[in-house]
Amino acid sequence: MAKGKQKQGRGRAAEPISAQVAGGLAELVPDRDRPRGHTLLIDGAPQSHVDLDDPAHLDFSYQRRLGHIADLVAPPGRPVQAVHLGGGAFTLARYIAATRPRSTQQIVEIDAPLVQFIRAELPLETGWRIRVRGTDAREGLARIPDGWADLIIADVFSGARTPAHLTSTEFVTDVRRALRPGGYYAANLADGPPLAHLKAQIATVRTVFPELCLTADPAVLRGRRFGNAVLLASDRELPVAELTRRAATDPHQARVEHGRALLDFTGGAVPVTDASARPSPAPPPSAFS
Repeated sequence: MAKGKQKQGRGRAAEPISAQVAGGLAELVPDRDRPRGHTLLIDGAPQSHVDLDDPAHLDFSYQRRLGHIADLVAPPGRPVQAVHLGGGAFTLARYIAATRPRSTQQIVEIDAPLVQFIRAELPLETGWRIRVRGTDAREGLARIPDGWADLIIADVFSGARTPAHLTSTEFVTDVRRALRPGGYYAANLADGPPLAHLKAQIATVRTVFPELCLTADPAVLRGRRFGNAVLLASDRELPVAELTRRAATDPHQARVEHGRALLDFTGGAVPVTDASARPSPAPPPSAFS
C-alpha cells in the first residue's frame, strides 16, 4: 500500500512514505530531530505529528492546546473515556493513552484507507484501549451511548475544510447528549479573515453549552491570518486561568477569550443549523507555505 524507500525498522523511514487514501495523497514525512517522529500530510496539507518513542509529545500548536484540555478534563493520571471525531494519525488518542493509562477511547474516521495506512506505518501500542470506527463522524457520534464520554474532540477535515454537517446546532446537541455531566467538548476550528465561520461556530455552540472559551494565536483572533482556534465547551465552569497560563507559556503563545470578551468577539453571529450549514472556508495556499 505504501510507497517509498526501504524503511529502517518499523515506524521509521529515511524518506517520506506515501499512500493514496480517500482524502487524497497521504504522506508520512520523517522528523529529522526525532528518530521515530513523522508528520502526516494529506495533499500537502499538514494534519498531525506523531513520535512513536514519545506519544506524549505534541508538536503542532493546536494539538498542544487540545492536549491541555485533555490534561484538565480530570485529575492527573485518572483514566477517562474519550471520543475523537476525526482520526488523522491518532495523535491525541496516543497522548491520552500515554498520559492517562487505562483510558477507553473511540476514534471515528471515515477514511478507511487512511486508517489502514496509519495502523501499518505508525501502529498503536498493544494494550491501549482504543477502538477505531470506520464511519462518518456524525454517524459514529450517534452510536455513542448517552453520557458515556468525559471528553469529545472534533478535529474533522475533508480537503482541509470541516464538513458542513459537523457545524450545526443539531450536531452539537448530539455531542452534549454523548457527554457525561461536566464533560468537555473541544473543537479544532480553522478560519481566516473576516472570521465569519469561527464566530458562527461560537454562536452555535453557545446555544447548547453554557460555558465556553476560545484559545488561538492573537494574529488569528485579530483576523490577520488564517489559522486554527480551539473552542472548549462544557456545562460546568472551565479552567480558564490554567488554560491561559499554559497558552501564555507555549512556544507559540496564544490568547484565551472567555466570558464578555468572547461574547464581544462573536458579535452578532447567528447560530448554524443543518438547514443553513456550510463547510468551513478553504485555507489560502499561503497557509501551507
